Parts: sequence; C-alpha cells; structure tokens
Amino acid sequence: MLQDGQVISMAEFIELLAAQPIRRSLIVWSTFFGLAVAMTLAVLIGIGIPVALYAPNATGLTLVIVAAALSVAFVSIALLAAVLTRDKAKGIGAALLLWFYFALLYDALVLFLMFSFADYPLEKAMLAFISLNPIDLARVVVLLQMDISALMGYTGALFREFLGTGWGIGFAVVVLLLWVFVPISVAVRVFRRKDL
Repeated sequence: MLQDGQVISMAEFIELLAAQPIRRSLIVWSTFFGLAVAMTLAVLIGIGIPVALYAPNATGLTLVIVAAALSVAFVSIALLAAVLTRDKAKGIGAALLLWFYFALLYDALVLFLMFSFADYPLEKAMLAFISLNPIDLARVVVLLQMDISALMGYTGALFREFLGTGWGIGFAVVVLLLWVFVPISVAVRVFRRKDL
C-alpha cells in the first residue's frame, strides 16, 4: 500500500487500523470475510465453471460446495496463525507446519493407528478421527457422492451408512462449520487482547 510515496506493509496497515476508533474484532471479521469471499469466488470460477460444463450433477455440485467450504475453513485457520505470530518467519513456519499436519502427518497417524490396532474394531473411532481433519472429511464426502465407497472396504461401508444419511451430512456440515468458526473466534479473541 502507498502512503505519501512510501510502501507500508500489511502489518503496518493493520496497526494503523487498530489505532483508529474501530473495534478490533471488526478488523479481524472484515479481513476474514474479504479473504473468504475472494477465495470462494476463485473456487467458483476455477472449479465451478469446469464442473458446470463437464459434470453438471450432484457429485459436481458436492465437489464445488466442499471445495468452497474448505477454502473458507483454511482462511479461518490462516488468520488464526497470522494473529498468533508477529514475525514473518514464524508465520511462514506455522503455515508450513499446519500444511504438513493436514496434508501428510494426519494420514500417517491414521494409518499408523489402523495398522497398530488392526485386531480391534476401529470403524466407529474412524468416524471421530475424520473430524480432526477437514480435508479428510471433504474427501470422504466427495468419494461417497461418487458411489465408490465399496473401494474403501468395511470402513467405507460404515462411512456410507453414516455419512450417506441426512444425519451424516448434517454431521459433516457441522464439523466443517466448526472448522470455520472456532479458529476465527479464537483469532478475534486473541487480536482483541494483543499488544500491537
């Protein structure tokens, strides 16, 4: 941003906004809604248009809705990481650790638990584990829409039995909404008390 010919960073701009008679919670919520709308529009254009052209069915619609929900959830998580860290290097490190957990570490932990406790019935526990990662929840919801849950074995049949019902879809929606609103609520609370 330019101010009197000088370039100011986003952190300095946020400090400038916080010095104004604006509630701090409004600054965080405005940033969240601006980023969420931008990411949702990007998903609708980048995924929605091709899906509307080549797969205009329930599976395509589910894919677009889930992708938009994931984008909003990760905007919320990113804002929490940004509020918790002031240093850019620590912020980048936190973002990379979050990516590492959601994309790689979570799947490795689930596979480790499944192989370690293969003699025990873990199917119902897997329904709880699916709540710990919105990416995995979204992946299972889309796979169940594609009607290939038979390829996922007995656990896939259990997912089909639970997540394929109205209660299961409600569960998935509630979990995704929690992944959106819990991090942003914590970010608002932390930013209100933060010394800039």
